Amino acid sequence: MNSSTSPHITVEIWSDVVCPFCYIGKRNYEAAVAEFGHPEAITTTFKSFQLEPDFRQDPAKPYNLTEGLTLKYGRPVEEIIEMQQRIVNTAKTAGLEFNFDTAITFNTFDAHRLIHHAAGKGLGQTLIEQLFASYFTLGKNLGDNTVLAATAVASGLHATEVNEILAGNRYTDNVLADITEAADLGVTGVPFFVFNRTYAVSGAQPKQVFLDTIKKVY
Repeated sequence: MNSSTSPHITVEIWSDVVCPFCYIGKRNYEAAVAEFGHPEAITTTFKSFQLEPDFRQDPAKPYNLTEGLTLKYGRPVEEIIEMQQRIVNTAKTAGLEFNFDTAITFNTFDAHRLIHHAAGKGLGQTLIEQLFASYFTLGKNLGDNTVLAATAVASGLHATEVNEILAGNRYTDNVLADITEAADLGVTGVPFFVFNRTYAVSGAQPKQVFLDTIKKVY
């Protein structure tokens, strides 16, 4: 087929940057796209979803993820750490390094607003990768807007624009629209992948599941 007649695949991915399975799923999906061999035939769009929309953060008092999960679920810290270790091992199979002991949880709404801005500049996926790595690997306090802004600038965005967005409410409607759309589609957990509005894949599935779905749609 020539490029004018080749089918095109649109993939929409609902995810949250504090979701470990979203990072793992993203990496497995990327591996599938690479193995598929026709990246030009696929347009990937990341959409906003919040696992903890009501989380209230205090940048001056970083909230350790492990401690937070212990309080949230009322489970012994040893049990939470054991659960996290299983996720760490899964992440390793995708080539990712997770350091839950240094992860500082935060409300991701502003991060999602910046992702929408970055997407308009062609830097959406770059910023998403930076946010995931900053949270899960580097232990950065993204609940501090200074740190969040620096992460966005490191992704190629202009500091002035980033600071203006964080100081205002730009892209709020975009984030809320994504969240509403997810609810309308019946999405209750992430990651959630929609291929050509025809096939859906839920969770951090292995590379082969994504590859099979891409081939089916193609």
